[in-house]
Amino acid sequence: MNLKDILAISGEGTLFRFIAQGKNAVIVENLETGRRFSAGATAKVSALEEISIFTTGEDMPLGKVMDRLWEKENGGEAISHKLPDAEMKKYFEELLPEYDRERVYMSDIKKVLHWYNILHKLNLLVKEEEGKKEEEEKKEVEASTKKPAEEPAEPRKKAAARPKAPAKKTAKKKPAADK
Repeated sequence: MNLKDILAISGEGTLFRFIAQGKNAVIVENLETGRRFSAGATAKVSALEEISIFTTGEDMPLGKVMDRLWEKENGGEAISHKLPDAEMKKYFEELLPEYDRERVYMSDIKKVLHWYNILHKLNLLVKEEEGKKEEEEKKEVEASTKKPAEEPAEPRKKAAARPKAPAKKTAKKKPAADK
């Protein structure tokens, strides 16, 4: 999944879109309400594209975990993050059997499921391959709609240099002597 510009802020129960970087804060927009605010320097902000899940081998990026969820649910919504822990753990084991059971906590599993369902509800789950195809199509459309480059006009001739006027002589004042 393409999770570019999607952020999670510690203590907030939803996801945000990155809008701009302020002097001492990040301007974000709540994905569900559309409300914008600044997350100060003390807020713990995490970009979803930089989060990964611990596995017994190499860590798996959250985008790939979301891809697996998408495939498991055939593009549908995942189970609720409010179900009993045992059900969610069993579901996550089916989804990602190689996850590290000692370092991936129940709160992590809940966040992954909750974030997936938020993104699904807002139709923001876009596979990376599809996202790349869409970008390429946009570039092709832009390239075909651009006007052909005009031939550059002939350069203007420089005006003949004028002779410099003689500098005016000014009388210099002598500094007054201290007595």
